[in-house]
Order: sequence, then structure tokens, then C-alpha cells
Amino acid sequence: MLKQSFAPIANNHIQILILGSLPGDKSIQEGEYYAHPQNRFWKLIKLIFNSTDFKSYNEKLETLLINQIGLWDVCAQANRKGSMDIAIVEEEPNNLAQFLIDHPQLHTIIFNGQKAHQLFKKHFKRTEHHQYYILPSTSPANAQYSLEKLFKEWETILKKD
Repeated sequence: MLKQSFAPIANNHIQILILGSLPGDKSIQEGEYYAHPQNRFWKLIKLIFNSTDFKSYNEKLETLLINQIGLWDVCAQANRKGSMDIAIVEEEPNNLAQFLIDHPQLHTIIFNGQKAHQLFKKHFKRTEHHQYYILPSTSPANAQYSLEKLFKEWETILKKD
């Protein structure tokens, strides 16, 4: 089952890039990053930046961009049955090297979970120009992390500057 990523969420002002692995089935169905209702990504963004309830997906994206945060996935496409990261095989990476060239002001790369980091390491080398952080996945499969525990770790990095 071939699954494809979305276009990056970015503008010329982003300084942080959050990388996931590959959108899950619900996200693909909705055409939106982190669309599964149990994924805590948007809840975290709302908490970290003291946002009101998001009325639309565009409001979610605007909150990221206003805070100079971009969003993308390591994989451009991969075979995967279901939505679990562990099932990703035969992946093809996005062109992150070109993305970094096109966004020279970007200084921090955050991996939303271990799988995103593993896929990055498999296909790319770290640069000396960027700081890298592996944060706990916001996926509902990462049940050992409560929203409060995720908040503490994510806020430390996203509010670092």
C-alpha cells in the first residue's frame, strides 16, 4: 500500500522544522497533517502557544508559521499497511537537502518521534548548521506519554529562543 506525504508547510521565515515520518491513513484521507483525533500534535501546539481552539486547519497552519515553524515528513512516499510507523518499508525520502538550501534561516530540526529520526539518519547526514532534537511522538501509539509529559518536553524546545 503506497502512501505519500504532503507538501511542506513553510514560508521564508521558518527557523524550526518539525519532521514526522509519513502521514497516517486518517491524515491522508483528510489531506491534513496530524488529522487523527487522538494524535496530540495540534493539542500541543495550542497549549504551547496559548492559542484558542482552532476553527480550521488553516488556523493550525497559521499558528505554526506565525511562530516560524515549518512542518514536513522525512518520507516522500513509502509502502505501509495501516498507519503504524513500524510498518514503513521501501521508503523514498523527501528532498530535505534542497529544502534546507531553500531555507537558510532554518536552525533547528525537530523529529516527532524516533521513527522520523531513524529514517532521517538512514537517508541524510546532519549538518553543522542545524540543531537536532528527537522529541517523543505525538502519536496515540505512544501511550506512555501523557499530554502533560509531551507538553513539558516539546515546550522546552519550541520555546527555547
